[in-house]
Amino acid sequence: MSWTRAFVLSLLTTLLILTFFSVVESAAVRDNSKQADPKAAARQVFMPEPDASNFFKRRSRRSTRYYELQAEQRVKIAANERRREYKEEQRNEYENYLEEDRDEVNERSRETNEQLREYHYDGLYPRYYWYH
Repeated sequence: MSWTRAFVLSLLTTLLILTFFSVVESAAVRDNSKQADPKAAARQVFMPEPDASNFFKRRSRRSTRYYELQAEQRVKIAANERRREYKEEQRNEYENYLEEDRDEVNERSRETNEQLREYHYDGLYPRYYWYH
């Protein structure tokens, strides 16, 4: 007997919830069928033709300041590019100079070591070459 009461109670609860949700969903949508004046809404959205053409004419023209700023920006970009190329060229030249200088120093020290070995060689022992 108790399970029938629980079953009926759950059915009633389910029915109540479904009814409540259907009412809420239908209440969420506003009814716009009774609009006061449809032409008033059109007047809010649209404007007269002369006003619209003036609006677009004004919007299409850019100020001279805009073109001046663009020209200044192009000049700055070009100057930055030239500066970057100059710095890169200077860095490459310096690296080449350092490499040549190191090679020259290494060559001189190798020649000096060779001359010292020749000078101190007494002919009794085989030569010992230093490999680095």
